[in-house]
Amino acid sequence: MSEVLDTPSSEAILGQRIRALRVGKGWTLEQTGQASGLARSTLSKIENGQMSPTYDALIKLAGGLQIDLSELFATAPKPMGAGRRSICRNNAGLRHDTPYYKHMLLCNDLSNKDMVPFKTTISARAFGDFEDWSRHAGEEFVYVLSGKVKLFTEYYEPEELAPGDSFYIDSRMGHRVISVSAQDAEVLWVSTTHPRIL
Repeated sequence: MSEVLDTPSSEAILGQRIRALRVGKGWTLEQTGQASGLARSTLSKIENGQMSPTYDALIKLAGGLQIDLSELFATAPKPMGAGRRSICRNNAGLRHDTPYYKHMLLCNDLSNKDMVPFKTTISARAFGDFEDWSRHAGEEFVYVLSGKVKLFTEYYEPEELAPGDSFYIDSRMGHRVISVSAQDAEVLWVSTTHPRIL
């Protein structure tokens, strides 16, 4: 009889990585919560693989731990000079699923990037699927690859976008994106994690 090996879930792997980063700094959950602005109970659930953090939570965690967002998923690559390049083959990005989106983070072998590119499958179907607005430092560009999406923002009327359409927003403004097509929509999402300097 063959033995079935349990492979850890992506949530468990991410949780182990975050715990190792926190412990490596000699921080408690409380200290990490204060630095990142996340509740201790939320951090505990993430570290124990009981919760898949949203993109907003990932940005807060990376900022609190003073690391690049990509380091939450893999060891920081060695620093590179001015001639930097990254190639990410089809379906070779790092996957991170949330209750609303299935992200594939692209070109993660570069650290200290000004932009975070990812391909996202949008499974959320209603405005009420979200607990709250998504908002964080930086700006976002989204290009619809397939399906149709609806963009909700705090200050504008909702807009539907079809393949080939795109939007660019200030990420500090509350926003949500849902799929309004029969199938989950797919988009190319590029986000900066740094606030805009005026």
